Amino acid sequence: MTAQPDDGLSLAGEFPVGDRQQWRSLAVGVLKKSGIGDLTGEEAEQRLATRLEDSLVALPLYTAENDAAPAGFPGFAPFARGGRAEGNALAGWDVRQYHAESRPAVLNEALLTDLELGVSSLWIAVGGAALPIAELPTALDGVLLDLAPVVLDAGEDFAAAGDALLALFAERGVAPEKALGRLGADPLGVRAATGRAVELAPAVALAVRAARKFPGVRALVVDGLPYHEAGGSPAQELGCALATGVAYLRQLTAVGLTVDEALGQLEFRFATDADQFLSIAKFRAARRLWARVAQASGASRGAGAQAQHAVTSRVMMTRRDPWVNMLRTTVASMAAGVGGADAVTVLPFDEPLGAPDGFARRIARNTSTILLEESHLGRVIDPAGGSWYVERLTEDLSEAAWAWFQEIESSGGQAAALGSGLVADRLAAGWERRSKALATRREPVTGVSEFPNLAEEPVVREPAPPRPGGGLPRVRRDEAYEALRARSDARLAETGERPKVFLATLGPVAAHTARATFAANLFQAGGIEPVRPAASVDGATAGEAFRASGAAVACVCGTDALYEERAAEVALALREAGAARVYLAGRLPETPEGVDEFVYLKCDAVSVLTTALDVTGVAGR
Repeated sequence: MTAQPDDGLSLAGEFPVGDRQQWRSLAVGVLKKSGIGDLTGEEAEQRLATRLEDSLVALPLYTAENDAAPAGFPGFAPFARGGRAEGNALAGWDVRQYHAESRPAVLNEALLTDLELGVSSLWIAVGGAALPIAELPTALDGVLLDLAPVVLDAGEDFAAAGDALLALFAERGVAPEKALGRLGADPLGVRAATGRAVELAPAVALAVRAARKFPGVRALVVDGLPYHEAGGSPAQELGCALATGVAYLRQLTAVGLTVDEALGQLEFRFATDADQFLSIAKFRAARRLWARVAQASGASRGAGAQAQHAVTSRVMMTRRDPWVNMLRTTVASMAAGVGGADAVTVLPFDEPLGAPDGFARRIARNTSTILLEESHLGRVIDPAGGSWYVERLTEDLSEAAWAWFQEIESSGGQAAALGSGLVADRLAAGWERRSKALATRREPVTGVSEFPNLAEEPVVREPAPPRPGGGLPRVRRDEAYEALRARSDARLAETGERPKVFLATLGPVAAHTARATFAANLFQAGGIEPVRPAASVDGATAGEAFRASGAAVACVCGTDALYEERAAEVALALREAGAARVYLAGRLPETPEGVDEFVYLKCDAVSVLTTALDVTGVAGR
């Protein structure tokens, strides 16, 4: 059967119409050729599916059979397709850059530079080790406060910082109705980050003041970053944010604000990372969930549109090969824009190393500029809308986040869940599972666990003001490998050389290249330098070549057939020559004599590398 064109011009008319069963049959055939036994069509489809966090599943094929509940229209409840009917098509998203600098003159120069070169709002860390609140007027000298919104990140000092910014509006002659900004009050977020309980009353007072007098100012932020940065999954971040938003909504309405006024005082902040489709679904799901809360609270039509601020994930950023962070943040910011975020912050690529320099800040702000002005990403309203995959993923993520939100509410709300350890325990369990995926490289980290560059010159930055801590932990995907690389760096600084692994290559180049390349990549992830012999080795030559290499451990690399012939004699020769541990690249039914351990795809790389450094005598940190 072939599709019949309506007018003779349909390009699809020349192609046969397929269905899911035909696709499954083809998939079964391909898997069978790959060595996988007989499967049913459904089993083949499940075998090719990708398991995501929160028990979500990405199928290899999506059709109308996988369609989700209607997502509505942009600008209308449930707002999955965007909080505004026009999306970002008119002015793009708010390009909001983050600044953590304690010196007011230096900060002022950076702020003015950003505003001159494309940034539309300023996110400033104040209080604590960051900018003193009293220096806020100096830092904002020359900033037009009725054109460039100022967003405060004041932690526990939110009340004093909020008062200072509102006072500055009056001092600069900015009419209350023209003032723009975000005061950044988030008592529950502060508790999550620091472990210290903070009173909600000052935040509520700020919100009442803003609602009554400053229509362009929002007092409260519901910050999901502490949960994301503690290793939380997308559903856990959304559920915690939802519970926090509900807690604030209750407090605001209790002091006399209408539901619509209370909703207008909240902005939600979420992380966006390089898993672009999951990030797109996160922002769509967040709006859908909040619209459900608003509807249940009696909000008027349109008031439940969630204001969203996206921040590129710190968890995904790496300290080694930090240049790759530019690619990660580009994908993450694109996902936030496609997902409909109102404001997007691209963190500079060198942010994990300290205070970003001018070049890094330039690249960060230009990332949004390229996406908006050259790629025209904002000109399409909800570009992911109608995608069976994205719509299904949005609904599945919404259900998972709602279930976690309900669990938090049943425990007494977000404050109680933080106090009892429920949130911390659940996030820790999720991060433990993800850590295993990172350790086995099922979740690869480019430049760190995959394709590391030991010859890379380190990128050094001045220290940045420390962020308040003491509450939920802060994790990074690279942390286990960073600890290994730090051990290697210490050896290099002490002796002038890194620990080495000798690659005992068997047979011709074509026979050992694949596994030798795999082994070299694996050991370099732990800062262990691979040394290859000038020629392949056998039992007679392996010992001498190993001694000449200066290595303390060795890895045999070849084909299964060559392993059967030579692996044992080569391994024994290596041990006799002083190898503290002998690895073999691949997996065999039986372990050849002299071999201590197999290394293979999806083995526990962190465990392998930790042991290798231990037996090499590299001190731990």
